[in-house]
Amino acid sequence: MKKQLLILSILGILLASCVGGQLNPQYVYNTNPSYAWAYAEFYGPYYKTENGNLNNVISLSLFSDSLELNKIGNLVGTGQYLFLEDVFVAKTDTFLPEGTYTINDSGLAFSVAPGKNDTIDKQVYTIGANISYYEGNTAMSTQKLVTGGNFTVSRTLDHYSIIFNLKTSDKKDLKGTFTAVLPHINQSVASLKNNARKRLIYYPK
Repeated sequence: MKKQLLILSILGILLASCVGGQLNPQYVYNTNPSYAWAYAEFYGPYYKTENGNLNNVISLSLFSDSLELNKIGNLVGTGQYLFLEDVFVAKTDTFLPEGTYTINDSGLAFSVAPGKNDTIDKQVYTIGANISYYEGNTAMSTQKLVTGGNFTVSRTLDHYSIIFNLKTSDKKDLKGTFTAVLPHINQSVASLKNNARKRLIYYPK
């Protein structure tokens, strides 16, 4: 009798997880995207202290091949968009240099600000590193914070190769690769003049 009750209990759990008689597996996101196009934005010594400027800041935006910008500049399609908002490089660097970058909040050269949810004027903003998933089933589209890991950059002229080994806030591995030309856009004059970006302030430790 106890064995029969145990079997019935297991069957009940399985049936509760079924939809239309089929098991409903956990939704799986792409954990190893291949980024087909990308660009970098150079912001210069964006963060300042009373003692002077910190390291230069570059942001990286990387997209899978099925994502594109429409005529009014909105991102459309399905795929993955990796945004590394604050990549810190030395004061002498104006382009993304070769090396290994680590996700941490030190603000030192070759560090990248981790993803966080910050509240400013009662509004919640996502800042730092994150990945957005644009799924065919729009109900499953989501954004995840990138909170750990590293990536390695190598370069031949303007042709870059980047290998990612990241961690998301839900403890998942996030790999990925990019191999292509990486255009750089100089945003330093506008950003320092207008100070329009709402960011964390990073101080050297």
